[in-house]
Amino acid sequence: PRVELAWAMKAHQHAQVYFNLISSVDPKFLNLTKVDDQIYGEFRKTFRDLKIDVLDPEELKSEPAKEKWRPFCLRFEGVVEDFNYGTLLRLDCRKDYTEENTIFG
Repeated sequence: PRVELAWAMKAHQHAQVYFNLISSVDPKFLNLTKVDDQIYGEFRKTFRDLKIDVLDPEELKSEPAKEKWRPFCLRFEGVVEDFNYGTLLRLDCRKDYTEENTIFG
């Protein structure tokens, strides 16, 4: 429980920083890592039909989803620091981070 709380707090801090960043810069000019294009390309190959504007928690956390997410994340081991680190996601990208609109993934 303490480890999960520490991760959640760190994820919350990261979410605040990234939200401020993406709110102040046009996202088409924003790169969070050196391999953003590679990550997105691999993401779209693996998750072709995943809607990203409004997320369905089942597509992230169900057992079948986890079977796809694990190998996807492992591709970036040694490429991206904290490659398997959890993050806070907004379920609906048009809304703010609120308890109802946020999931830890």
